[in-house]
Amino acid sequence: MAENKMFCFQCQETAKGTGCTIQGVCGKKADTSRWQDLLLGVVRGVATIADSLRKAGIETNQEVGDYLVDALFATITNANFDDQAILNKVDNGVRIKHELLSLAKEKNVTLPDYQEVNWGGEKADYEAEGNREGVLRTENEDIRSLKELTVLGLKGMAAYYEHASRLNERNEDIIAFMEKALATISNPAADMDTLLATVMETGKFGVDAMALLDKANTQAYGNPELTKVNIGTGSRPGILISGHDLKDIEQLLEQTEGTGVDVYTHGEMLPAHYYPQLKKYKHLVGNYGNAWWKQKEEFETFNGPIVFTTNCIVPPSPKASYKDRVFTTNATGFPGWKHIVADENGHKDFSEVIEIAKTCKAPTAIEQGEIVGGFAHAQVFALADKVVEAVKSGAIRKFVVMSGCDGRMKSRDYYTEFAAQLPKDTVILTSGCAKFKYNKLNLGDINGIPRVLDAGQCNDSYSWAVVALKLKEIFGANDINDLPIEFNIAWYEQKAVIVLLALLYLGIKNIHIGPTLPAFVSPNVLKVLVENFGLGGITSVEEDLKNMVG
Repeated sequence: MAENKMFCFQCQETAKGTGCTIQGVCGKKADTSRWQDLLLGVVRGVATIADSLRKAGIETNQEVGDYLVDALFATITNANFDDQAILNKVDNGVRIKHELLSLAKEKNVTLPDYQEVNWGGEKADYEAEGNREGVLRTENEDIRSLKELTVLGLKGMAAYYEHASRLNERNEDIIAFMEKALATISNPAADMDTLLATVMETGKFGVDAMALLDKANTQAYGNPELTKVNIGTGSRPGILISGHDLKDIEQLLEQTEGTGVDVYTHGEMLPAHYYPQLKKYKHLVGNYGNAWWKQKEEFETFNGPIVFTTNCIVPPSPKASYKDRVFTTNATGFPGWKHIVADENGHKDFSEVIEIAKTCKAPTAIEQGEIVGGFAHAQVFALADKVVEAVKSGAIRKFVVMSGCDGRMKSRDYYTEFAAQLPKDTVILTSGCAKFKYNKLNLGDINGIPRVLDAGQCNDSYSWAVVALKLKEIFGANDINDLPIEFNIAWYEQKAVIVLLALLYLGIKNIHIGPTLPAFVSPNVLKVLVENFGLGGITSVEEDLKNMVG
């Protein structure tokens, strides 16, 4: 095999703030990075052909959209480290691509003359094509920046779309946009204006994808409601389920009922406790641990099997006691871990996980108490009179949206300190795993309204957009930016990117993102975002408190 090369700058912790070139900070090997680049090249090829067919009025089957969504999701940070699983997706994409090429030939559809379309898909050429299709294939850094900003947003959009589709909610317009955007990215002649417009359109369809998932989740499980979640442990063996996919935890809860095995959520699965149709299961005992990056320690003390439904996987150490009792499903994968696949009806069999759990001792308690959440838009609207009165009376002076991601960098302590030092007449609106930086602080309440309102997962940032638009209506504001709401967003991976693009599309200005600005945003592209949207980074807690809340 040729010398290993990689370049990946898609996450906030990328090496030196510029890009990982030897091995990913996330643990991704250079070979895995190459196969992911190859997969993304195949994705662009499939999407470009599908887009051409669509423009010619020729429909493709659902498999094409499902493939694009799954493959994009698999390349999200910390989702899939399994080279063979990624190469299987490449093989599948090559098959789909050849079928689309045959259809285009049959229908006399002329296809663009792009590398991604023309590559024949020979296995012997996989390595060379993977090298060719890396991020650095685009030499101009501003063009590259806009292309990558779009593709990283599409990855986040794909994650949300996959969850919605598993609950039988689909939107062909979103798939059509993904194909069009990927075709634009494939075009070596695409100019700055075209690419900037595509970035903004990605934000528009990001809103649509989050709305689709919100509809899917609430139709299936009811509207999230104010809930106290236990963070201690019970005396029975348990299964720990991580990630974002609510369909998976529903099936696990159904199959563990009456078995003597409890279920605990981890990380971004915490908000499952907020849904009436999931919290009704008495053996859904509580949430174990904190955000994703602490899993190496917390999985050791949990003692039972772990199921990853989505990212974020941290590769275990060779000596980890839990490494032989971890399972993956959906777009996730890790070498040596068993992968659970759904049957043709979408059903997954968790019996092996349950049998392992029965042989394990109960989780070791690492904390005690409760945390409160469930403040998605419906619950906030139920409290609307209280909230409006508190704003009008001056009891609530400002809302600060602190949604996004957590991570392991020491600089993220900023968010704990920022939350702790916020004046007592401010309320934090949060979603995503960023909340683990401050959701266990005792920040109290304002007239019975908790000062930390957790809407749920990263996709539930949609709730804060809905709430902001409703407050604009209630207070008769001319512009959403006239409301007493500040945005101080922490980011880590690509779902945070689509949330940011969605907020920009909605016209929200002066968003602060941190702890660092994205490496994939070039200085010139950043200048455009600053001039048009007031996008900025963070400084010190004291300075930012003064500028944001006074």
